[in-house]
Amino acid sequence: MSASTDKVVHVSNPKNTLPKLATIGVHTMFTIYSLLCVIPIILVIMVSISDETAIVKHGYSFWPSQFSLSAYEFLFKDASSIIRAYGVSIAVTLIGTISSMIIIALYAYPISRKDFPHAKFFTFFVFFTMLFNGGLVPWYLVYVQLLDLKNTMLALIMPLLVAAFFVLITRTFFQTTIPQAILESANIDGAGEMRIFFQIVLPLSLPVLATVALFQTLTYWNDWFLSLVFITKEANISIQYLMYKTMLNIQYLANNSTAAAAIRAAGGEFRFPSESVRMAMVIVGIGPIVFAYPFFQKYFVKGLTVGAVKG
Repeated sequence: MSASTDKVVHVSNPKNTLPKLATIGVHTMFTIYSLLCVIPIILVIMVSISDETAIVKHGYSFWPSQFSLSAYEFLFKDASSIIRAYGVSIAVTLIGTISSMIIIALYAYPISRKDFPHAKFFTFFVFFTMLFNGGLVPWYLVYVQLLDLKNTMLALIMPLLVAAFFVLITRTFFQTTIPQAILESANIDGAGEMRIFFQIVLPLSLPVLATVALFQTLTYWNDWFLSLVFITKEANISIQYLMYKTMLNIQYLANNSTAAAAIRAAGGEFRFPSESVRMAMVIVGIGPIVFAYPFFQKYFVKGLTVGAVKG
């Protein structure tokens, strides 16, 4: 056979490509959308490092007419409280996300199996919780009186451990993506259910696990309500609740002339912060969570290439 006949001709498939005009339109649309997401964050950062007087005089600006770090100086006057609240939020987010991901996967896997006789019952059981709940008072009494979790970090973790929506999403992923032939083959080779789950199912489920982990991370990090309900000691509050309390204190001082007069009478200087401190609190609150996105994005990309069945 001659060398010319050994050449492989690559023909592009027109079905998998968009026209040039459509490609430009898609790129333009996503560029605009990305800018709409990034521009507000840039504005918040610029306002947070602007002088309060300049904000009152000129309004918000993408380039401050007068730079000032007074908002951050105000927030970090009690740096120990912020550092402690950061530690609580980071610990709760890490422990809660990992535990939640494991529990959701452990619940979703059995109800995804066709050979599990009670799959329909347990699927309906978790779906029912999406429609009805016992109410706020019974929910509070269970955690405080029955489980005695008040003023503990478990009170910030347990209520958010299992999300019914993510259980159903994970179950559907297991049913539609994990080939049944692989599970049967592993079972014939002598692998037990736990080994199949941890060594076969989970590695093939990185996309859905990364998705669940990302949303649970955001849920735990942004939560302030559980600190409001269950925590009365300053040592165990989250960073979001600390920012919430700070904002309430600022509003109280701004709207209460009696408090202002008392501060002046005590020899203090009454200069309540407003806009710049609000924006600084936003930056302080979202700081660490920004670094979670590249981490999860890595597993999104990697997970999409795992699990292909050949043959």
